[in-house]
Amino acid sequence: MGRRERKKAATRQALADAALRLFTERGYEEVGVREIADAADVSVTTLFKHFPDGKEALVFDQDLDRETALTAAVRHRPDGESVPQALHRLFRGEHSRRVHTDPGFPDFLRLVDTTPPLRDYARRMWLRHEQALATTIAEDAGLPTDDPACLALAHFALSTPTLARTSADPDAALARIFTLLDQGWTTAEAAETP
Repeated sequence: MGRRERKKAATRQALADAALRLFTERGYEEVGVREIADAADVSVTTLFKHFPDGKEALVFDQDLDRETALTAAVRHRPDGESVPQALHRLFRGEHSRRVHTDPGFPDFLRLVDTTPPLRDYARRMWLRHEQALATTIAEDAGLPTDDPACLALAHFALSTPTLARTSADPDAALARIFTLLDQGWTTAEAAETP
């Protein structure tokens, strides 16, 4: 990464950190984009260059790499691992890493869960990768890109973080949901085999 890219990444991170800190301290609705830009020592124009989707996107600064990680989980999974198992491994790893390494993660989850615009944005954020994931699944299985089973698997897999997060034991919920998806996908894949 060159100097310019490092500077952009640092600015983006400073904006995301300032937004999360201010939202957590005062509440999402009580903080404006000008305050966030000031806290990160940048202009509002710079804020919108890095986060063109607006205020909600500031909370979800890691979204840029999500689609790449999702498609890579399918394409580069070990032999014998099903697509749902690979996605479960990815989600479990992301969740576990954040829980154990980021002391602010519980505050982040609480903020998202108690703020309707952020909850809605999180759901939309995950689902905007649905077509890319479905296409990758279809290519992997040798099926048409509009195959309904591939679309369904992508849709339901991308809904699991939101569903699991509302459970008393998110890891157990994630495992249970992906077991269901794996059994269904295995059955659907077998039905496609001539």
